[in-house]
Amino acid sequence: MYLTGKNLTELSVFILSGFADHPELQVSLFLTFLFIYLFTILGNLGLILLIRADSQLHTPMYFFLSNLAFIDICYSSTVTPEALVNLQSNQKTISFVGCFVQMYFFVGLVCCECFLLGSMAYDRYVAICNPLLYSVVMSPKLCNWLGVLPYVVGFTISLVSVCVISRLAFCDSSINHFLCDTAALLALSCVEEFDTEMVIFFLAGFTLLSSLLIITITYIAIIIAILKIQSAAGRQKAFSTCASHLMGVTIFYGSLIFTHLQPDNTSSLNQAQVATVFYTIVIPMLNPLIYSLRNKDVKNALLRVLKRKCFP
Repeated sequence: MYLTGKNLTELSVFILSGFADHPELQVSLFLTFLFIYLFTILGNLGLILLIRADSQLHTPMYFFLSNLAFIDICYSSTVTPEALVNLQSNQKTISFVGCFVQMYFFVGLVCCECFLLGSMAYDRYVAICNPLLYSVVMSPKLCNWLGVLPYVVGFTISLVSVCVISRLAFCDSSINHFLCDTAALLALSCVEEFDTEMVIFFLAGFTLLSSLLIITITYIAIIIAILKIQSAAGRQKAFSTCASHLMGVTIFYGSLIFTHLQPDNTSSLNQAQVATVFYTIVIPMLNPLIYSLRNKDVKNALLRVLKRKCFP
């Protein structure tokens, strides 16, 4: 890849210039991101260990939840450490190869989470609409497929994205972002590559629309099933089983869609950076809270584990 100009030199590094316009915020942002990152790792890792330790949580719902926690750990670790280093550095650089490696895992894990949320929605659909057949329909084989498929599809989409963008010629090395994202790298291209932009647009659209379509259809069926329940207590119990997932979906997709629907002007790009911080750094921290604070099974499992450890 080469820079155009009087002297064609090999492009070996990118400069992540996100938040560089506010040097007075560097220290506070560093401390905030560090706290969130540590909380994210501890919260998600603790949730995974709790699910593995308590046999009563060995169900399809918690199988998918442990996968979500694993994705959030990887997701946050792909973005946050590099952001922390750059906040304390004057150069704020990332190598050419490192940039595309970060983009590969970042895009892949975003796609994984989208499709995994779809798998979780289907699990809730079966639990509410076909409770008597739940253990039969959600067999270990189907759960494994629904758990593995998001990784296969997500990282395939990411690989295609990296391949088409890495073929571009870049006229600038300064990325107006705190991470290597597809849109940020496309903005550095020397010429407008319509084919590349269409490929990226198609892949992003396929990921968002297909996963959202699955979630929307399943929740329409869930709402219809809940409304058919005669007792108010039964409706409330049925709704509570999917309330946490619905909250997580709303927050994740809301910030994701807001980020990618911004027009190409400076103020909108700054707003998109804030939204990106939310769904790349904040949401992985919120997910353990969303899925545990409102969940009696997780609270009871935590009490059982603590009793076994403290009073064997």
